[in-house]
Amino acid sequence: MARSRNKNIQAKLVLVGHMGTGKTSLVLRFVKGQFFDFQESTIGAAFFTQVLSLNEATIKFDIWDTAGQERYHSLAPMYYRGAAAAVVVYDVTSSETFERAKKWVREVQRQGNQNLIMFLVANKVDLEDKKKVGNEEGEQYAKENGLTFLETSAKTAHNVNELFYEIAKRLAKAAPSRSTGIKLHNRPRESERRFFCCSS
Repeated sequence: MARSRNKNIQAKLVLVGHMGTGKTSLVLRFVKGQFFDFQESTIGAAFFTQVLSLNEATIKFDIWDTAGQERYHSLAPMYYRGAAAAVVVYDVTSSETFERAKKWVREVQRQGNQNLIMFLVANKVDLEDKKKVGNEEGEQYAKENGLTFLETSAKTAHNVNELFYEIAKRLAKAAPSRSTGIKLHNRPRESERRFFCCSS
């Protein structure tokens, strides 16, 4: 069987959500296979890259992990504008973070790329006994707002790789349309991490 030519795609992916929801932990688990019980809050935004190979394409993710503190909120559009995919994260043990996630969804849908692939992620599902936001609530909200819903745990690695592979598959499908945030490229680079901050 003839194999179709493999596409090389570079895509900007942004993670948003309230502080303490585990955005950095999800990225570190995916990029480096690491998890730390105590993760310092991100200042401004952190940048990572990671390459995923699918049958139909090689995807190089440029991942922006944004700070969840309110004082950095005004910087967020700089990261999600022009992104090909966005992951809105909340913590299942905190109803407040779920309410904040809804605000993020509205903001990104209003100001982001119109072809944006958006996932709503319920993180920390390993903390079953402390759960405040039910699976059905997250699923229902995602369905009503055209998002894909997924439960994850950065601690146990539950669904973390699945999340990024699912995004990669959708990007590979969308690539021929050359939607904003996706670039065809030739040489994938090694995963790396850089910090960006703001003047105080």
